[in-house]
Amino acid sequence: MASSMAVRFLGFDGDHAAQEPEGATPSEMLLELHTVRLRDYTLAKSGVPTLLCMPLALHGAVVADLATGHSLVAALRVAGIERLFMADWRSASADMRFLGIDDYLADLNVLVDQVGGLVDIVGLCQGGWLSLVFAARFPAKVRKLVMAGVPVDIAAGQSELSAIAAQTPLAMFQSLVSRGDGRVIGRDLAKFWRNNTVDANDIRQSLQTLQAIGSPEFTRLEEIFKKWNSWTIDVPGNYYLEIIEKLYKRNELATGSFVALGQRIDLSRLQIPMYLLAGNVDEVVAPEQLLAVERLVGTPPVYLRHDVAPSDHLGLFMGKQTLEEYWPRIVRWMKEPVPEGNLRPARLQHSSRVAG
Repeated sequence: MASSMAVRFLGFDGDHAAQEPEGATPSEMLLELHTVRLRDYTLAKSGVPTLLCMPLALHGAVVADLATGHSLVAALRVAGIERLFMADWRSASADMRFLGIDDYLADLNVLVDQVGGLVDIVGLCQGGWLSLVFAARFPAKVRKLVMAGVPVDIAAGQSELSAIAAQTPLAMFQSLVSRGDGRVIGRDLAKFWRNNTVDANDIRQSLQTLQAIGSPEFTRLEEIFKKWNSWTIDVPGNYYLEIIEKLYKRNELATGSFVALGQRIDLSRLQIPMYLLAGNVDEVVAPEQLLAVERLVGTPPVYLRHDVAPSDHLGLFMGKQTLEEYWPRIVRWMKEPVPEGNLRPARLQHSSRVAG
């Protein structure tokens, strides 16, 4: 069994908190569907909108808006993203137990249309591969794609999480769904993974804070983190098992056999500009599992960038150093114009790849 933040990040942490934690940045609710809430953080009315696609992975969307100085939402806005929206996935109710990946893709399509039909997407962790599939399924609707800490090619490297998925029989995952009457219940999953206590050192590492453990400043952050971490969400059993089978067991996205909304996803046909952000000590997603995208997609190399930050998984979204050093660089790239028509390397003056 895994023993570090990989386990705790995915919600294996005990009972629900009394109330869903709130993010640090005020937002308006632009649209509410059965599966998802569309949060609006915009500061301007014009320009290409950016949609944050959050993970549906047993923790709420506050992972991207934890606290002052530890908020990806705030970092994106400060760096110049003025039209920012978030796909905030809801905890699954009993009547959602049969929903699958196609249902979430269809609702993501509704969100994209709601904000204008053409977006830049920033996909985090499990929300990243969903964004990649969406971009491949609807390439005319995505201008640029950013993926941070995203599992794509499971065979390219091994993380604690992918090792667990490989070693655990499918029947055990199916039993979790059965125990939840068709859903994966966060608190049940916590028991399955041998409940772990969140360690202050791990929190400090993920937040990349210089505040000393026990100081008033760190204690405040620690309380906010623990409140977020203790509030787990429930996931439709069908969706959960599809991820286990299609992504982690059969690696369908990398092998070209993944089918989304009736169409086989061939990443080699996808040519949109992409930026990949991996963590060098990411225990949930091995950097190679994400960086493999560069050889899988059809995007010319000059339209691909990647960074490998000195970060664990959570640090990619809430780490102070990562937010201050890496995400402003990503935003500058997002604001660069995209040539009209097909991407042709000859139209650029220099290579845009960033060494990891």
